Amino acid sequence: MLDIKFIRTNPEIVKENIKKKFQDEKLELVDKVIELDEQYRKTKTECDELRNKMNMISKQIGKLKAQGKNDEAEAVKAEVAEIKCRLPELEKLENELETERKKIMLVIPNIIDDSVPIGKNDSENVEVERFGEPFVPDFEVPHHSDIMKKLNGLDKDSAGRTSGEGFYYLCGDIAQLQSCILSYARDFMIDKGFTYYIPPFMIRSSVVTGVMSFKEMEGMMYKIEGEDLYLIGTSEHSMIGKFIDTITPEDELPKTLTSYSPCFRKEVGAHGIEERGVYRIHQFEKQEMVVVCKPEESMDWFHKLYNYTVEFFRTLDIPVRTLECCSGDLADLKVKSIDVEAWSPRQKKYFEVGSCSNLGDAQARRLNIKYQSADKKKYFAHTLNNTVVAPPRMLIAFLENNLNFDGSVRIPEALRPYMRKDVIPVPVKK
Repeated sequence: MLDIKFIRTNPEIVKENIKKKFQDEKLELVDKVIELDEQYRKTKTECDELRNKMNMISKQIGKLKAQGKNDEAEAVKAEVAEIKCRLPELEKLENELETERKKIMLVIPNIIDDSVPIGKNDSENVEVERFGEPFVPDFEVPHHSDIMKKLNGLDKDSAGRTSGEGFYYLCGDIAQLQSCILSYARDFMIDKGFTYYIPPFMIRSSVVTGVMSFKEMEGMMYKIEGEDLYLIGTSEHSMIGKFIDTITPEDELPKTLTSYSPCFRKEVGAHGIEERGVYRIHQFEKQEMVVVCKPEESMDWFHKLYNYTVEFFRTLDIPVRTLECCSGDLADLKVKSIDVEAWSPRQKKYFEVGSCSNLGDAQARRLNIKYQSADKKKYFAHTLNNTVVAPPRMLIAFLENNLNFDGSVRIPEALRPYMRKDVIPVPVKK
């Protein structure tokens, strides 16, 4: 959410930003919110003046009575009664105008960074850099679900009966592999100096609207019926929510946190749910990075964060590339975003396995997250988030890039202390 003062004084900048995001239908909202803001401020001033006047008159009544001027006191009382009649009506209008103003401000997109490439959608995202040599073996790489099934590691049929499409059972070595990857990711980030968290897996609506746009919320979040609670789509939601209505001393920044959670997503509009595999599903697990910092440090942290993910994947012998999201592909709260994509030997292309985002002070404004400088001044912090790893999608890249000819899977050195083996063998049929 932008600062209303910024919108008021820089309407053309806000409109140009909307055009860069190819959301021309929102252009009229800028003038509308400025008009509402003017009405709100005028109404608020009138309310404040009436309240002050009523306080002054009330004191005057006391003085008149003390002086025995009862008739004059009664005349002044009539003026107070008139204010008391008018004030509730104005206060109601003030609240209505403030609510409507905020509602529109939540829809106006954040100002994107000057370095963001301009484009309409994800087809115009820009490759930044590649890490590791993409490799295609001299044998056919099966679909990841077939690799898992050959290792007795995936059961979607049973999950379909218990839960429906978009769910799965992982079992045996594949289930162990997922847990070990998450444990390794946890320790990897702790070694980078991040504090490990396991957050709440449900959050209130006030936090949901603080961390994401309405469009994202409708397409992602599961609502708990009868309660003001939503299942999280990523631990970023509850980790940023942790700082709601807080003021952090400047010398305690940055806050660098890494969190594990299950994630739940409706995946609305995703043509589905891929029935065979585990690429797009309703439930998965994830290790996340979250940073709360001073504005002047946020871009440095942005580059650090996505490079941590690159480093993590390379330790598991998976080639990756970074892809910068263009203006039209950025969610409304984001200032800048880079996806990390892993190489798929089967498809002979890269696919998304993580996303790093700098949200500037958008979430901080919505959730009132501030820090206090040495001179006692208060400022909105900047927030960032990034995926360390998100199995089971990451399992696809892992299995394809470490598959042996006989169907067994090599375990890279970094993961061997967790798996306690150097290969996942193909089970012998009995």
